[in-house]
Amino acid sequence: MPSPISTELHGIDRVALDRVVDPIVRAHGAEVVDVEFRTERGSWVLRISVERAGASEQHLSTRDAAVNLELCANVSRDLSPALDVADLIQHPYQLEVSSPGVERVLRGERDFARFAGHKAKIKLREAIGASPEGIGGQRVIVGTLDGIADGRVRVVESGHTREVPLAIVERARLVFEFGSSGRTDKRKH
Repeated sequence: MPSPISTELHGIDRVALDRVVDPIVRAHGAEVVDVEFRTERGSWVLRISVERAGASEQHLSTRDAAVNLELCANVSRDLSPALDVADLIQHPYQLEVSSPGVERVLRGERDFARFAGHKAKIKLREAIGASPEGIGGQRVIVGTLDGIADGRVRVVESGHTREVPLAIVERARLVFEFGSSGRTDKRKH
């Protein structure tokens, strides 16, 4: 099921793509985190980000969910001919399979719940907090995720909690701070 925050796939049938990609990724003990199809330096790139299978359900950290280069290469090796046979992409492209990294994208309620306590940058489709005339609104929020409820992401920003409707989130990603575990709480574990 595509997430509420979806990446533009420039005419590729997402359901058909998922039918090709998901079984191959799962066969390698991983799960799809993100799919994007875009131009970079004049060429098309299909980028599939994967992490260990079950990472979301187990609430694994980005480090514990990471996959190695060998797994990515094996997925790419098996996925490339399957995509060629499915013939879903009508022009030349480069396939990239990778781990999402420490500044991974956040897609949907599960990711916002999973990474509660982590710093994130959220870009909105429309400004919030604006006057009725649309003046003074904010389209980018950087703060600590505090979970999600009733379709609204809670973010603590400068000591104030904001509730942002998931429906207006255009893009969201974790923010890595050097020397940090990614979590903003200071509890001893």
